[in-house]
Amino acid sequence: MSQEDRNRADARFNKMARAANDARTGKSDRDVATKAVLDNMAKLKALRLAREAAAPPPVAAPKKARAKSKKSDEKGPALSDWLAGQQSGGRRT
Repeated sequence: MSQEDRNRADARFNKMARAANDARTGKSDRDVATKAVLDNMAKLKALRLAREAAAPPPVAAPKKARAKSKKSDEKGPALSDWLAGQQSGGRRT
């Protein structure tokens, strides 16, 4: 094996070793970031639950009565009357 072949093999090996090391380092960085996010979420949840426990429960506002709509007995104008009114008002139907 020549010196040039040996240098190529060493370079290839070193490249693979660096890639494996970067993958491990990158994974540990992601793990640290994930743990930080999860810890922050747990802290915020604990604070929210404590705040909700300290505050009195909200009183439900009474529902407002809706305005009564037309009774089914009360019918609107006949279609022909309505169309005539639309046409006399300048609308094309």
